[in-house]
Amino acid sequence: MRKKIKKEENAKILFNSAVELHKQGRIAQAKAAFAQILHLRPCDSDALRCMGLIHSQENQHDLALQYFQRALTINDNCAKSYLSIGITSIKTQQYQRALEALERAIIIEPQLTQALYLKSICLRKLRREDEAFDILTSTKIETKDDLIFLETKLNLGFRVCNWENLTEDIEMLVRELEFNRINNRYAPDPFKILGFTDKPALLRQAGKLYSDKYFPSNSENYIFSKSATSPKIRIGYFSADFFNHATAHLIAELFELHTTSLFEVYGFYFGPEIHDAMRTRISKPFAKFFDVRKYSDREVSELSRNLGIDIAVDLKGYTQDGRTGIFAHRCAPVQVNYLGYPGTMGAPYIDYIIADKTIIPPESQQYYSEQVVYMPHSYQVNDSKRKISERVFSKQELGLPEAGFVFCCFNNNYKILPETFDGWMRLLKAVDGSVLWLLADNPTAVSNLRKEARARGVDPDRLVFAPRMPLDEHLARHRLADLFVDTFPCNAHTTASDALWAGLPVLTRMGQSFASRVAGSLLNAMDLPELITESQEHYEQRALELALNPDLLKQIKEKLARNRLTSPLFNAKLFARHLEAAYAQMYRRYLDGQEPDVIDVQALAYRMD
Repeated sequence: MRKKIKKEENAKILFNSAVELHKQGRIAQAKAAFAQILHLRPCDSDALRCMGLIHSQENQHDLALQYFQRALTINDNCAKSYLSIGITSIKTQQYQRALEALERAIIIEPQLTQALYLKSICLRKLRREDEAFDILTSTKIETKDDLIFLETKLNLGFRVCNWENLTEDIEMLVRELEFNRINNRYAPDPFKILGFTDKPALLRQAGKLYSDKYFPSNSENYIFSKSATSPKIRIGYFSADFFNHATAHLIAELFELHTTSLFEVYGFYFGPEIHDAMRTRISKPFAKFFDVRKYSDREVSELSRNLGIDIAVDLKGYTQDGRTGIFAHRCAPVQVNYLGYPGTMGAPYIDYIIADKTIIPPESQQYYSEQVVYMPHSYQVNDSKRKISERVFSKQELGLPEAGFVFCCFNNNYKILPETFDGWMRLLKAVDGSVLWLLADNPTAVSNLRKEARARGVDPDRLVFAPRMPLDEHLARHRLADLFVDTFPCNAHTTASDALWAGLPVLTRMGQSFASRVAGSLLNAMDLPELITESQEHYEQRALELALNPDLLKQIKEKLARNRLTSPLFNAKLFARHLEAAYAQMYRRYLDGQEPDVIDVQALAYRMD
């Protein structure tokens, strides 16, 4: 009996030690400890569940689910096991299975807030937005631990354009961030924060809190060689978007234009299992293309190091399906934040951010943890091969009036905030017969936006909603709009370059954050600064001036048409040479033992082909 008690005590001590190792991010040691516990107690459901969580963390999701199911055969009344199945199923985008598991967890433990939160995520993914929003609004927020609900409620509210209590909720989150009173159990999702504020100091703090909590530096003291291991600089691009995705539509041509005599380019893909035409196109230019969906962050990092990648480029950042953990393990001696996430990562292991002097003025460098690489024109790469359909749409088939000015905004609905919408409604009132052409993002958003228009004294029928369609046809339908009116503080990004490529002027309002200056960057690169405003009042005045002065708008459209093929914005070859100059400088500094520093590409002596 004493021997059995001693064995149980040892197993309990070992379990607590394993849990602590896991909390500290010492995954390999935690895994070994849980394996030892299961050797002593094969039917320990808690150890089985924890082992499953580690495998899920390492992207071994099938194996993780096996551990969770084994745990449930021992204890089928464990809410945490069902919760774990839900978490892992969400990671693999199996939202219906996740929803069923989470609902079981909630039946067992009705106040399990994490399960409620994740259930709302599943419902949104399953296009059941109203049910998701009901969960978030009915959950009482009492402590800072519940701020994740508030943040998620805000985010979902933006997506469905439900702005109830919006001002109060934003003020609460901003107050917690500004005074750094969020405890260590919660760190804000930086991508969600940039949707409602353009304060760069706040966004840097959000990035730092997030990286410190979820992706702390974990390089295991790996030492890279300070001598070149290859005659070519090896660039690794890491993304979940190498398929028919907005980022791919921007960057595809860049991969085809890299100078192969100087650079060896590798692709690392961890997105959904999609094999479309864009995936085929993107994978071809790479010297090697790796599907690393089932690799853990550590394994991807080790693969990158073993391949001798010199510069690793994170094309995701804190956006959906990002894998920041790969970079936390230091997968290359030089690591770069580019294109996917419009802001600072706030992480000590990201060395550079690709920008330009519109995006990050020199006086704003203090708000970025990375060293800034200044591209000569715009930070945004563009694919000059994007096709515009020859299909000629009629206004009738798109639901537009035959006469009347067409204000247009094809941004995702979550970027529309009340201040911008108020301005749009004032424009519709001021311009007789005008309409506002928006993207039909989801049915709930369409319904809510119509309600908001009516509440502001505007006929809801003056809002016209465009369904999604293939990119070439989407570009073609831009011809029927008169003026693209941008959102604030999160500007049009790919949608702005789409509009400009299609010949549609973009009127933007520029703020202080990266995300609020993107359209301004594109317009400056097109030599169209007259379409950049810096206040809501100026934005509305300029929109009204253009809507009521056909000759002025015609002049701007003609200028856009002239500049479209001659300006740097759509010159992918020139962009590639500039980016390669930046890469060469980054790597040269590394080999010389110098710390990362600001790079001004315009000032570099570099031969342009």
